[in-house]
Amino acid sequence: MKAIVVVDLNWGIGYKGKLLEKIPEDMKYFKQLTLNKVVVMGRETFESLPNKEPLKDRINIVLSRKKFINNKNIIICNSIKELLKEIEKYSTDDIFVIGGEQIYSQLISYCNEVYVTKIQNKYIADKFMVNLDSDKQWELVYKSEVRKFNEINYSFTKYKNKGEIIY
Repeated sequence: MKAIVVVDLNWGIGYKGKLLEKIPEDMKYFKQLTLNKVVVMGRETFESLPNKEPLKDRINIVLSRKKFINNKNIIICNSIKELLKEIEKYSTDDIFVIGGEQIYSQLISYCNEVYVTKIQNKYIADKFMVNLDSDKQWELVYKSEVRKFNEINYSFTKYKNKGEIIY
């Protein structure tokens, strides 16, 4: 399983249910990596999607303790145990955790790679990702050149989990 996230310098990922920034190249990168794959998200992340609709051309799995929506285009899992059983149907290379904060913290230990778009700025945030730079379990294995959108500098990075993944 993999994860994909956009963070600021403090590893902030969101504020009041919104992304900190929307960078068109990052949106394209997200789509390129997740298209025709499985995306795993929490209820709040699902509800933040445009029109609260599943992401097109992807299998959408929502991890939520609540039975919150009846949509034939999403799979709802009510526990980590149920989620791990559900994702057995798919190649682990095809599964992407896409947020939010609680889902990342609950599933990060099951991930072997994390794609992190790092924005070189600090924002007011109320949701955060685990800081992989300070976690000895994770190793930075790729960093792109710095890119720019408007006045925002950012780079694409990739981390590998150095430990054993057990489902």
